[in-house]
Formats: sequence, structure tokens, C-alpha cells
Amino acid sequence: MRNSNESYGWMAITLHWSMVLLVLGMFLIGFYMVDLSYYDRLYNSLPYFHKSIGMLQAMLFVFWLYWHLSNPSPRSLAENSRLQQKLAKLVHRLFFVLLALIFFSGYLVPTANGSAISVFGLFSIPASITSIPGQAETAGLLHKYFSYALIFMVLLHAAAALKHHFIHRDQTLRRMLGL
Repeated sequence: MRNSNESYGWMAITLHWSMVLLVLGMFLIGFYMVDLSYYDRLYNSLPYFHKSIGMLQAMLFVFWLYWHLSNPSPRSLAENSRLQQKLAKLVHRLFFVLLALIFFSGYLVPTANGSAISVFGLFSIPASITSIPGQAETAGLLHKYFSYALIFMVLLHAAAALKHHFIHRDQTLRRMLGL
């Protein structure tokens, strides 16, 4: 379950790939729903699902961050230069910062008018910040730009993993696949 010096544990692997799927899925939903017209049959349901899944994803993110901080990562591969190791750390920290900013800005949009966010009707996340002038518009714009930045980082991260696998032929990708 826990990471070792040589590889990631199944919990880290599961959290990583769960977040990948959620990030990509939420981005695609968000990208699609911003152009919905009032008369579209998904006009009300997609934002509801986006907010509900987003709140659950934010909770998973908090657990993922805890797990990441309480489980040391495997040793860097000997083939990786110090620069690559430093860049990898920087990229992973940037992922965490961008995700936190996306969740916070996403929370600020629907709660700007004082409404709570219902999470699939099971419980609600109350509005706690409502007094920022132009809150919904500003937070919505930030949410959009942070999301685009995150997707750009995901693509770079995937390209780097594929480069390690196919060009350097090292174990970087295999470790996150649990192989």
C-alpha cells in the first residue's frame, strides 16, 4: 500500500490515476458546458454534476495531498540528472498548487450569491465567502485559466513520462503503472 524506495505503493498509484481521470473528465465537462444555451437539455444537469463531482474531487485531493506528504516518493532513478529531479519536484508542486486554486476558485463561483453547493443531494457545502465585488465573474475567469494551465501541465507531464519510457527506456512510467 505504501511507497518503497523503488516504487510507488498501490494507494499512490490509485490516487494518481483517479485524479488524472477526474481532471480530464471535469475539464471536458467544463469545456462543453460553458457553451450550453438555456434551452439545452443539459443546461441545469451538467453544472450540477460538475459542482458535485468537483467538491468530491476536492476532498479526494486533500486526502491525496496528505498521502503524498506522509509517504516519501521512491528514490529518483540514477539516470535522471539533478536538473530533471528538480524539475520533477517543481512540476508536482505546481500540480498541487493549480489543483488547489481550481478547487477554491470553483467553489467561489456558485457560492458568490450565498447559495450552498449541494453534493448529489447528500450534503451541502455552505457559502462562506460572498462579499468580494464581482466574485462569480472573477472566480469563473480564474477557474477557467487555472484549468487550462493544469491541462497544459498534464500534457507536458504525459509527454515527459512517454519520453522517459520510449527514449530513455527507464522505469519512470512503469513505476506509476505499478509494473
